[in-house]
Amino acid sequence: MLILECPYCGVKAEETELHAGGEAHLKRFGPGSSDDDFHDYLFMRENPKGVHFERWRHINGCGKWFHAARCTMTLEVFGTYSAQTYEPPQDIRDAISAKRPDWSWREFK
Repeated sequence: MLILECPYCGVKAEETELHAGGEAHLKRFGPGSSDDDFHDYLFMRENPKGVHFERWRHINGCGKWFHAARCTMTLEVFGTYSAQTYEPPQDIRDAISAKRPDWSWREFK
């Protein structure tokens, strides 16, 4: 079972107490964007075998959204952090690099 720690209230919750919100760090496009940009925003998602960054909501707790870095093959959690960030924190990227030196996810390494 997947267990994530909410970075806001500090509770370690099982995935049944959380709600998955899909891929984290999506680039949203404004009103002047092209149809292709909007299409990619709606439908094109990463689905990696390995390190992945996701959005989660603590529905049976504080109710806040947060991001989690985890491995999709082993369910190993590298860390959780605030959803109000544009990229994963350096300490989480360092933790991933320590265990998986050759990882990459989009522009993050």
